[in-house]
Amino acid sequence: MANITHTPIGVIHSPFTDPADTPIQGVFADGARGEVEVFLEYADGLRDIDGFSHLIILYHFHLANGYSLISKPFMGDNEKGIFAIRHPNRPNPIGISIVRLDHVRGNVLEISDIDILDGTPLLDIKPFVHQFDHRADIQSGWVDDQHVDEIGDKTPRRLRAR
Repeated sequence: MANITHTPIGVIHSPFTDPADTPIQGVFADGARGEVEVFLEYADGLRDIDGFSHLIILYHFHLANGYSLISKPFMGDNEKGIFAIRHPNRPNPIGISIVRLDHVRGNVLEISDIDILDGTPLLDIKPFVHQFDHRADIQSGWVDDQHVDEIGDKTPRRLRAR
């Protein structure tokens, strides 16, 4: 199979410059704010996006260092298969986050609940559509066995202190 190449369409700006201080998921970001800067040649694609409250952001884990098919998740103590966890060291280092869209300013999206490192290359933006993206009877595998307080304890200290 041929290699697949993606071209960044923008860059993500956030207050997080150290992976150790970055929330493990947006739900633990405590309203952290950032911006998605869409390169000007793609700005027309933002038309009508202001009517959505949430966006799905796809990005390249630019600081990932290789991959491992078995890795320890950020929560829990036991190693898991890479496709059963959300870890940046993947065969294709692609990340996904759901963020709140606060405001559109030209080619810049002001967002909150961000869990992405500053300077991360943006690959795509999709609107979160409740009618399409909501599912009932969800099972979350090994994550269902975790306690929410344990998950919250894995968030950076400076965010929990807010």
